[in-house]
Amino acid sequence: MEITRSPFNTKTILTGSIMSILLTVMAQFSVNIVHDSYLAIDHMPAGGIFIFFLLAILINPLLRFFSRDKVSFSATELLVIYTMVLVTASVAEMGLGCQFLPILAAPSYYATPQNQWAELILPHIKPWMMPKDISVTAPFFEGLPKGAPIPWGAWALPIFSWGIFLMALYFVTICAVSILRKEWVERERLSFPLAQLPVAMVQAGRGRIPNLFKSKIFWLGFVIPVVFSSLLALHRYFPIVPIPNLYTRVPVFRQTMDLIFRLSFPILGFSYLINLDVAFSVWFFNLIFLVFKGWMNITGVSSPENVGIYGAAGNPILANIGTGSFIVFVLFSLFLERRHLKEVFRKAIGRGGEIDDSKEIVSYKTAFWGLIIGLLFLLGWLAAAGMSIWVALFFLAGAFVFWIGLTRVVAESGLATLVGPSISSAQVVSGFGSKVVGPESLPQLGVTYIYSSDIRTFPASSVMHSEKIAEKFGKVSLRPMLWVMLLAIFIGLAVSTIVIMKLAYTKGGINLDDWYFIGGPQAPYNWVTDHLKNPITFSKLGWVCRIAGAVIMFTLMFLRNRLIWWPLHPLGFTVGMVWLVDNLWFSIFLAWFIKTLLLRYGGPKAYENGKPFFFGLILGQYSAAVIWCFINFLTHTTKNGVFWI
Repeated sequence: MEITRSPFNTKTILTGSIMSILLTVMAQFSVNIVHDSYLAIDHMPAGGIFIFFLLAILINPLLRFFSRDKVSFSATELLVIYTMVLVTASVAEMGLGCQFLPILAAPSYYATPQNQWAELILPHIKPWMMPKDISVTAPFFEGLPKGAPIPWGAWALPIFSWGIFLMALYFVTICAVSILRKEWVERERLSFPLAQLPVAMVQAGRGRIPNLFKSKIFWLGFVIPVVFSSLLALHRYFPIVPIPNLYTRVPVFRQTMDLIFRLSFPILGFSYLINLDVAFSVWFFNLIFLVFKGWMNITGVSSPENVGIYGAAGNPILANIGTGSFIVFVLFSLFLERRHLKEVFRKAIGRGGEIDDSKEIVSYKTAFWGLIIGLLFLLGWLAAAGMSIWVALFFLAGAFVFWIGLTRVVAESGLATLVGPSISSAQVVSGFGSKVVGPESLPQLGVTYIYSSDIRTFPASSVMHSEKIAEKFGKVSLRPMLWVMLLAIFIGLAVSTIVIMKLAYTKGGINLDDWYFIGGPQAPYNWVTDHLKNPITFSKLGWVCRIAGAVIMFTLMFLRNRLIWWPLHPLGFTVGMVWLVDNLWFSIFLAWFIKTLLLRYGGPKAYENGKPFFFGLILGQYSAAVIWCFINFLTHTTKNGVFWI
């Protein structure tokens, strides 16, 4: 990929900013107004890749035709634009944008004599963290009278306070990811399946259209999900149109649970790109956990512990096993990278200059000290909010374990739709007990749900994939990329906040997305009040499960590193119990089976020839989601989404 000019120029950044704003607005309107498909919810956002698709196949070729390449974009400039959209999407919707304001407004609005939030929660929340005046929060959920102004002033201090915290948090995240990039990308050479499609979309061939879009097999793959999605959408308009059935449940284990068969075209496409042992391990361990859950249901084995609703679908035994496995997964990986980390440390303190950081978006010295100083700031902010220092320390440690671990899982597995087995706030309470955590820190742990709990996307994953894509930039300095990413994050935060404020106060939050404004905002405080009303000591069973998960993971990683023939990848065990994998295992299995046959009977050439088809499956589904969202908006049709998972 030849570079004739720096991709970090005014034209590129301006276009990336416009597209990032467009994606954020599209995503908010899709879920909150049209009640349609989720466009910015995953590690590869459907709306983002569709906008980029239009830029690559239509807008940029037209610019080349009319301007003779004077104002068109080079391949690297297109990729810079994509990384901006990708990073923006990580905070535009489920990652933060749709959670932020509703969770802050929920305690005062949803407080009742029965749940006692006014007595148990609100006194422990600082006034600079959230508005507590019901005259401010009630219109947020019910809508303002016609002509009444939006109370921006009441929100100014909380938004400013949280804005500083969130920008610091995401800067720290970028520093941590940048320190690990060289090991993951250059030494271990992780596959990064999610980075392959955008790169393929800009690879030039003869003429003005990228090679991928000249492939007939690509368009065959593209058409399949478009047809299926269109039939699903048209049924709402014309009931005579048959609905394609891509989902079924089979009762198992005395009908105590279901085995889910769901065909997800994007997951089928992404799973085709990953290593066979990774794909096999993900669906294999998911079925193992299915059997384990079935055994628990039949025998009555359970735990009364409340770990919330996220990750392993609220099953405390599986959540704690998954947490133990995640901790070892991350620590073992860091141990294998210890030489690199030692060199980074020596470079940061000025005692060694051998390691080269010229290809990084930020120097190792800046990344190291940014990480340290940033973490100290985050600890101070949480302490000022009312969280005990030791609780804040363990919470941040757990949060980064899940973020970094999940980033690595996505980088190897290509699962665009994925969450961790548990969340940090739940594990702090489980590990130490709500009695020890205390009534002052518990409400603060509930508020952390804004940025660390209900997330199917987050900046660490987007930043790491962006840095992988930046390999294609050649010898151009990547230092401007840090500021580009921070700009993209700021756009996601600012635009989503403004849009949510306007939509909530003009239409009433309870008339927008049910989960983001009704179920989701109440989840953290229900969890907090349960622990405040029923304080517990640490869970012994929880620690047994965490230790068991840690031992199994250590064994799997040890065998993986010592025995070349060992077939089970540890990655599968880390997420095998996650509810999303319960829904996706069949698509992963199909991709594994197809790829196995192609490699066995056609060899690597057959696999490479099949790639465009599976790229088409991904782009076809995401394109159908956006196109039908637009059609539904024009026809005032709601709840007719064609893509969720």
